Amino acid sequence: MDPFDNLLRGVHADGAAFGRSVLTPPGALRFTDGAPLTLCVPLRGEGWISHPESDKPRLVRVGEAAAVRGPAPFVFSAEPRSSFQPGELRDVRCGQSGMTDSVGADQSDRMVLLVGAYHVQGRAPQRLLGALPPVLVVPDDHDCAALRDYLDTQLGACRPGRQIVLDRLLDWLLVCTVRDWFDQPDAEAPGWYRALSDDTVGPVLRAMHDAPGRPWTLAELAVQAGVSRSTLAKRFTALVGEPPLTYLTDWRMTLAADMLAESTATVAAVAHQLGYADAFGFSAAFKRVHGVSPSGHRRLARVGGQVA
Repeated sequence: MDPFDNLLRGVHADGAAFGRSVLTPPGALRFTDGAPLTLCVPLRGEGWISHPESDKPRLVRVGEAAAVRGPAPFVFSAEPRSSFQPGELRDVRCGQSGMTDSVGADQSDRMVLLVGAYHVQGRAPQRLLGALPPVLVVPDDHDCAALRDYLDTQLGACRPGRQIVLDRLLDWLLVCTVRDWFDQPDAEAPGWYRALSDDTVGPVLRAMHDAPGRPWTLAELAVQAGVSRSTLAKRFTALVGEPPLTYLTDWRMTLAADMLAESTATVAAVAHQLGYADAFGFSAAFKRVHGVSPSGHRRLARVGGQVA
């Protein structure tokens, strides 16, 4: 398993919704889910996404997909502007009936928009979200025209399992969208993503993510790469931005934060699972990375607190 797989395992569509919205100037939809990530895929027509952290609206056409980073509300409009008059905006949330309302007076050019809100839980997916821009738009390179046409004709269907099928479809679309964006030459993809294709560093990253609890040493990681320790350390640092064992510690502490928040395992048990011989060394590393003790993190997580 590679880092991309690990980070996306906790990202799932939650209450995906089809939208039938007539978007003619000056109509616009403002999405207020507050979700950390939202996927927008036009099935018919086109529109503009305005985000408070973007310098200008982004056009999204049929054949393209957009991922929008939250939790700030964003606007999907019929024309490229960021300010609207009272009555021009309709607040909607994924899964609510407002998604099917008309916005604008002219019914001749209907916009059909597929939207999915991703309510992400845990530290691991946040590492991925932190690498994304406020709005990213990528072309559909997988020839999904037939699928879009099918979805467009099935919007009114109410067959059993419809929501589950829709959520899974959006999960697939999200993976393709984020991966395609990272693969673009001008995308600011994180170092670990670029390094996955490297013959030396790629196997080491996969080994650490396959078995984060293994007591890795630099020498053992060098064996995975088939190079010397000094060669691995130099190339890993150049591509990823930090030494191999520093990356491993940071990844272990990310996993530890989620394990402490989501399970009842003792601190000693979590330490053992992540390759630490005792809870003392693990606790010291955890506090150094997260600024709070493992037990303190767990308490904050259980009362809905936010750990920096």
